[in-house]
Amino acid sequence: MSQLPLRAQLASALGRTAATLSRATGRGDGSVIGGRVGLLLEPDLLRKLAHEKKLALVSATNGKTTTTRLIASALQELGEVATNAFGANMPAGHVSALSSNKAAPYGVLEVDEKYLPEVLSTTEAGVVTLMNLSRDQMDRAAEIWLLAQKWRRALAGKPAHVIANCDDPLVTWGASTAARVTWVAGGQRWHEDSWCCPECGGPLDRAEGIVNADWACRECTFSRPEPNWILDGEDAVDPRGDRWRLNLQLPGTANRSNAVIALATAAAFGLEPQRALPRLREVKSVAGRYTTVERDGRVMKLLLAKNPAGWLEAFDVTRPDRPIVLSVNAQGPDGRDTSWLWDVDYRILTGRHVYVTGERRLDLALRLDVAGVGFTLVDTFGQAVTALPPGDIDVIANYTAFQSIRTEFGRAV
Repeated sequence: MSQLPLRAQLASALGRTAATLSRATGRGDGSVIGGRVGLLLEPDLLRKLAHEKKLALVSATNGKTTTTRLIASALQELGEVATNAFGANMPAGHVSALSSNKAAPYGVLEVDEKYLPEVLSTTEAGVVTLMNLSRDQMDRAAEIWLLAQKWRRALAGKPAHVIANCDDPLVTWGASTAARVTWVAGGQRWHEDSWCCPECGGPLDRAEGIVNADWACRECTFSRPEPNWILDGEDAVDPRGDRWRLNLQLPGTANRSNAVIALATAAAFGLEPQRALPRLREVKSVAGRYTTVERDGRVMKLLLAKNPAGWLEAFDVTRPDRPIVLSVNAQGPDGRDTSWLWDVDYRILTGRHVYVTGERRLDLALRLDVAGVGFTLVDTFGQAVTALPPGDIDVIANYTAFQSIRTEFGRAV
């Protein structure tokens, strides 16, 4: 790799120093402040750091952090990989990630959906991985069809190889202007944001109850492309028709979808499934997600859910015979608007011992009451844990609530 210009070297070094100081003083992991310092000194630092790297950008509403981790793990089979492992998914986080491993020939960057066009233009990444779009942080982000439209415009005329989930109509529409697309049938359980055709506004027809069913518009020619890769139960099916049993440590259907998309992305770098899969199988926790922690005989599985689609997937990996703690905040990173709680079907929790906490626990309590789900309201997560007997417990929290819980257990990863 060619040497960075002197100004960029200085900006990168000072950014790393700021990140180190942030970690040393307990203010955070440094993945944002380091990038901000670097960009302040050299506004074009991201472009310079990305130059000559073989780079993949990963974007979606849900599953970005996990899929980024899976892809980065797979590509380590080829060489060193720079990545934003803890989800700092805007340009400052990207600068920190690339600065921390400037010599790495490969990079895998999780990218906020809204920032994807800017980051693609800046880095000229060769691979773009797109998984799903659903409502999230409505007070901050635009309507999701506008995000898909921005993706379309950003990809048009670019040489990037796009890996896209063809089971999501909005992702398909967003990716369809790309020069080269590998379509993955990764499934889509949450359909509430994709009943209408993004091309003409007409109704989309699809078979109910089938995760990766064909779909098509009644009023125009927009329809599901023929997939190159397919998630079929526990297996990934590659473009040659060969089946690969996933055997992941990460639980749930959503993570099998993430894995087949990761395999397709690895293949775009020339890495075959037989070499990529063992790396994917080693991943058992991602930035605290799916971690099991213990306190006083209580063994807790930590799950992150930020929006209705995410809660649906989180419920999929809980156990109905376990008590469950739900925690919801509404700080800036979560989105201030909690109206999305009314789009989650909480009736699946009926009959379980449910404890409700978090800064917006009253919002969640009202939603559960209307759904007819019994619950116990507590002021803090610690009170919920203390109130439960020793044994296995499921915990679902949205973003800042989840980070607060992680901190109590030393930010386990």
